[in-house]
This record gives sequence, C-alpha cells and structure tokens, in this order.
Amino acid sequence: MDGLPRDIPAPTAVNPLRRLTLEQLRRRTSMKWRTYPEDVLPLWVAEMDVPLAEPVARAVRDAVALGDTGYPAGTAYAEALAGFASERWGWDGIAVERSAIVPDVMLGIVEMLKLVSGPGDPVVVNSPVYPPFYQFVGHMDRRVVEAPLGGDGRIDFGVLEETFGRVRKDAARPAYLLCSPHNPTGAVHSAAELAEVAALARTYGVRVVADEIHAPLTLAGATFVPYLSVPGAESGLSLMSASKAWNLAGLKAAVAVAGPDAADDLARLPEEVGHGPSHVGVIAHTAALRDGGAWLDALLTGLDDNRRLLAELLTESLPAVRHEPAQATYLAWLDCRALDLGDDPAAVFLERGRVALNSGVPFGTGGAGFVRLNLATSPELITEAVRRMAVALD
Repeated sequence: MDGLPRDIPAPTAVNPLRRLTLEQLRRRTSMKWRTYPEDVLPLWVAEMDVPLAEPVARAVRDAVALGDTGYPAGTAYAEALAGFASERWGWDGIAVERSAIVPDVMLGIVEMLKLVSGPGDPVVVNSPVYPPFYQFVGHMDRRVVEAPLGGDGRIDFGVLEETFGRVRKDAARPAYLLCSPHNPTGAVHSAAELAEVAALARTYGVRVVADEIHAPLTLAGATFVPYLSVPGAESGLSLMSASKAWNLAGLKAAVAVAGPDAADDLARLPEEVGHGPSHVGVIAHTAALRDGGAWLDALLTGLDDNRRLLAELLTESLPAVRHEPAQATYLAWLDCRALDLGDDPAAVFLERGRVALNSGVPFGTGGAGFVRLNLATSPELITEAVRRMAVALD
C-alpha cells in the first residue's frame, strides 16, 4: 500500500503537521486540548494539530472584516465540492440542484434518515464504527442494528446480506448508514464493494445514507470512490464536508447530495435545516475546496509519513500491538488484545502513561481491546505517545 503514487499534484506547501509547537497547541481551547490535564498528551478526538490553510484563514478574515456574518445562502459550497470531486476523484456526479447545505455531517445524517425511514425503523451499521452513529440514531428514535465487519476490517457481505434480510422482515423503511472511508479502520471501500452494497440495498429495499466526510483524506495507495458514482446507487444519499480534511469542525457546514432517484426525498428537507450551517463556515469550507489543494497535498504527504512512523515505532516498542495501516483518515486502529489490558486499554494508557487515546468500546461490537490513535500531529508527539504507551506496560 505504501509508496504507490496518487494521481494528484506533488505538494508545494510545508507539511502543516510540523508547524506548531506543543506550547502553541496547549494554548488552544478546543476539546482535544482542554479535556485532560496538561500532563496528558492528547491523541484522541478528531482534531488536527495544524494551522489553518492560508486560503481558508484569508477567507474567514475577509468575511469578518466585511461583517459578512449573517445567514448562509447560495450554492457556492456545493459548486466548490463538485469541482473538487471532479478534479480529485474524476467524478462529475454532484449536481448542485440535488444538493443542500446542512449544519454538519452528523446532523445531516439525522435529517437524511428522517427522510427515508420512520420512528422505530432499523438503521444498519458496520461495527466497530464511529460512536456518534449509535448516539444520534438512538436519539432520533431509530434502532441501530449491527452488521459487524469481517476479520480483515472490511465489509462482510454475507453478514450484511443476512442483516438486510432480517431487518426487512419487520420494518417497512430500513436504512443503512455506510461509513466511507470507514472510521475507525480507515478502510477505503472499492468500486466493486460499493456496487455490491448498492445491489444488496436494492434487492432488500434498504435505503443507503453514506457518511463520506473522510473522503479527501485518502492516502497513498488507495483510491476513494464516491458511493453515488457506482451502478445501482441512484437512490442513495451522501454527506460530504471539508471539515475533517482542513480541520474546520468549529466552523460548521456540510453538503447533502442525492442520487438521481433520491432527488424528491432531498426536496422534502425542511427549509430550516439550511439555516443551521454557519455562514462563515460555508465560506471557509468553500475556500478550502477551491483553493486549499496544495495545503491538503502537503498534509497527505505528512500523514503518509506519520503512518509509516507509527508502524515502525509499534514494531520496535509495542510488538504485541497489531495494526493494519489505514488507507484513509488520520486515525490508527490498534489491536491491543494481546497486551491483556482488558476491554478498555485506553484507560490503562491514560492512567499509567498519561496519553489519551479513544477507547474502542464505544465503537460497538468488535471494539473491545482496541484503541484509536490520532496521527494528525507532529512526528515528535507520535514518538512520545508510543513511548508513553510502552512505559504504561512496565
């Protein structure tokens, strides 16, 4: 997987993961840096230790200087996303008239599930998976049904078909929440895999909602395929955003995209949902997608370096930890079961090593004994984190 070329330009910007010192990072007031005491090294929640890309910072500064801080309007975000998808993925399938801005990806998922399912209906997920899938789905009066991944960390289609058949027997409007690329494993679903998803969904009458927030963070050796680009996915709905790739979680905005056969569903989206995104967020995300390509390329190269570094450090210091390098995201899913630290090794690493990682337990079936580590930081902090993890075992 490592070392294979990507069909994107060579980076022209400095690696943003090497720009900020630990002292600078500790001045931040966001969740990553304020949840734990200062003696804890935080490599957990999905925030990156990077400065803003200059095109994004410039767009935000210009908006503030102009007082352009009202309500969001227009289709600039969707147009920028369409251009990005065409350039990066060779996909011209984002039709602006079949798109809508939503507050963020998770709230967008909630709104899409409201359109295609009803109270009490099942929503299938591939566990272990992003914990908010369980939280948000449960809070909206739907029930999560797991179709666990295979031992290789990829979709098990035998399990998925059995699950689709089971939920279809007792529900009129079942849905499938697809995580693509997958969080936490970092698997990038192939075109063949996504086509099989679409075929099964059509056979069993299951509506697909795809969370594709990590799509721009596909690393060397893998190719992201938009779900709506595969045959049979015409009734699908997708949520996309620049927030993960450009570290814009605090500037809320995302885009919902409908396949041709789901256009009428998206047209039923309540108008007030479009009032939820931040106008400044929309401006920032649009600038990222239009003008942040060089910065993103430099980031991807830095993440690729960090991916290799982590593999080397684990081999040297924690050889019992099993690790399949991610194809996308900036997250590493570490199998710590051989360490005999119980279901929640993250608690041990925090208490004894003073390094904060995500516990695998909230990711559902298949998560016990795992931790998720955030690679979007400097090589020095990754090295220190693994050192602390090893110390925690002494």
